[in-house]
Amino acid sequence: MNKVTIVGSGNWGSVAAKLIASNAIKLSNFHDEVRMWVFEETLPSGEKLTDVINKTNENVKYLPGVKLGKNVVADPNLERAVKDANMLVFVSPHQFMEGICKRLVGKIRTDAEGISLVKGMEVKKEGPCLISTLISNQLRINCSVLMGANIANEIAMENFSEATVGYRQNKEAAEKWVQLFNTPYFNVTSVEDVEGVEMCGTLKNIVAVAA
Repeated sequence: MNKVTIVGSGNWGSVAAKLIASNAIKLSNFHDEVRMWVFEETLPSGEKLTDVINKTNENVKYLPGVKLGKNVVADPNLERAVKDANMLVFVSPHQFMEGICKRLVGKIRTDAEGISLVKGMEVKKEGPCLISTLISNQLRINCSVLMGANIANEIAMENFSEATVGYRQNKEAAEKWVQLFNTPYFNVTSVEDVEGVEMCGTLKNIVAVAA
């Protein structure tokens, strides 16, 4: 039985939670519960963001007005959130990914599969490093990517959009990712090309501005 944790809870992370939660609850090969790691914040009301998400099924700060699904459980403890998951969805800002991965070393299942929804790359002394490569190298797991020319709020409002899963060798894992993300309004396909899909997702806004 597959269990999913989403590592990130901003605008795009919350949309990912909505998509995954709606599918996981219908698929017999997935646990109903979808965990979402939330970087804890205190709202102006004095309430903790995780408490509000778990009480209202809504990320009132980053995706207000959209229900995530009652099977989404927000957790402010990163290590606890990923503990039992074999499918990890990375959707935190790229500048925080290296630190997140360092915290997760030795804390995840050895059979875990990852997917990156992060647009961006690390620039190191040796040269540019794709986020999927960073995740794979630090955590020693296979990492696919999901990219598309999308706006998170439009997907949340269920306007039709498309995206592509880029995978490396493991077609079975890619099929599971497609199952998790694909909906009538969010059409997801897969291709065996992590780097090509990730570079398109990373550079698309730069190309759009140049055009």
